[in-house]
Amino acid sequence: MNLYPGNIIQEYSSYPFAFTPVQYQTQPVLPSYQMYQTNLQAVLPLLRRTIQGERNDELFYDYLIQNAPSNQDKEIITSIRDDERRHRQMFKQMYYALTGQTIESTDSMPFERPPSYLAGIEKAIFGELGAVELYRKIYFTIPYTVFKNMVFEILTDELKHASKYNFLYAKNK
Repeated sequence: MNLYPGNIIQEYSSYPFAFTPVQYQTQPVLPSYQMYQTNLQAVLPLLRRTIQGERNDELFYDYLIQNAPSNQDKEIITSIRDDERRHRQMFKQMYYALTGQTIESTDSMPFERPPSYLAGIEKAIFGELGAVELYRKIYFTIPYTVFKNMVFEILTDELKHASKYNFLYAKNK
């Protein structure tokens, strides 16, 4: 019994990707697919960098909270800062589970005060979007579904944060 119309295969045959089931592949995985393979050695430095980055974000957001022009702004940024704290703990748990070693973040990076609250919000927007790019790399390289699920949660939080900062930017412009 044919469940699909006769032309459905033709419609998708021009699709730009052609996948061959793994058991039928005669060549090693192409380099373009390497970014989708888990790699413990590649993910560990990314996790270390991320743990420090989340700490720096938390300190920066403390500054924004102190300089927020309204209670609504303070509440929004406080919720984001609290998420960043939770993310740092989650990344530290992943690192410990993968290595058996604890990792602590330091306050070694000097804090650069933005010229204005609005400039700080703009910096926060692009910081959150940059984090999404980094966390996507972590998602692709980290082993085990449980860690991928944790990274996915964090990644979607970062997208939500960028949207909230975008709202604050538009509101205060």
